[in-house]
Amino acid sequence: MVLSGRDTMGDRGFLPEALGQSEAFIEFQEQISKVAPVERPVLILGERGTGKELAASRIHYLSKRWQKPRVTLNCSALTSTLIGSELFGYEKGAFTGAVSRKAGRFEKASGGTLFLDEIGNIPMEVQEKILRVVEYGSFERLGSSDSIHVDVRIVAAANVNLALMAKTGEFKQDLLDRLSFEVIYVPPLRHRKEDIQLLANHFAGRMAFELGWDDIPKISFKAQNALEAYPWPGNIRELKNVIERAVYKSSNRKIQEISFDPFDSPYGETLEKRIVQKEKAGAAGSPAALGEAPAGKFFMQDEIFKKPFKEAILELEYNLVSRALEECRFNQKKAAGRLGLSYDQFRGLMKKHARRIG
Repeated sequence: MVLSGRDTMGDRGFLPEALGQSEAFIEFQEQISKVAPVERPVLILGERGTGKELAASRIHYLSKRWQKPRVTLNCSALTSTLIGSELFGYEKGAFTGAVSRKAGRFEKASGGTLFLDEIGNIPMEVQEKILRVVEYGSFERLGSSDSIHVDVRIVAAANVNLALMAKTGEFKQDLLDRLSFEVIYVPPLRHRKEDIQLLANHFAGRMAFELGWDDIPKISFKAQNALEAYPWPGNIRELKNVIERAVYKSSNRKIQEISFDPFDSPYGETLEKRIVQKEKAGAAGSPAALGEAPAGKFFMQDEIFKKPFKEAILELEYNLVSRALEECRFNQKKAAGRLGLSYDQFRGLMKKHARRIG
């Protein structure tokens, strides 16, 4: 069974990457189909690159609101001060630069669906206002005391543990409760092995068309095996990049080799290898270089409690990552397991603290 945007939604919309035949994919699509007509918020959770926005679009187009606006806001792309004005709008003169009234995303989505991507990045004070909209359907623009009433269905997405954030006070529990009428987990590509070749051929065909080729490049048996053996930490987005890169580099319209890492230097040294080498040098020189305290004490000393909360959390993250790397002899997969994280989550933390590690 193969599902696509056109197959599942007719003329309502087209989601070209909503393709799959694996059991995990079909079950996921059935969840979407079941909850779409229900006029309640939906929370979509999944790793980066799994297609959370595609899922949100399908929920909208399968709902009773499919002819109404579908508005999106990427919460990670805005500063905390801008998110509020983008969501709720503002009046002329509300702040320096507000030369005219601006409608927010809630107003623009009235009658339809508002998709809040990476909702975990929304600051607490804005969460309070969103909660009011969810509960009462009203809000005020910045610089105004007049209530605006809207009818909006919220679909939100995140690639972080919102339940844990709520427990630690980083996300408002009341808002999480109201947004999680249904929680849908997007299956990562490594749990959709049967879909890898299907998606690979789809991306190869699109790239060939973009290049103006008459035929679609064929993927060799060796390349197919490599695609299926790879863990795909970047999921479908990474697969798309890998295949498109392989197509344009193929000289005889057949993909023989697959390059997974575009940063793999032909001169023998990758950035990651240099980072690990610096880690090893630091470990050899001083335990403190890896975040460990002297005299065998646990690295989280009293000093960490003197720092602001967010700074202390960053310090703790860095120390845990560094220590896990050392104890696992710089094997990143083992270090991720030591911390109870997925490989993708661990790589994300390494990138987050790359400046200190490097």
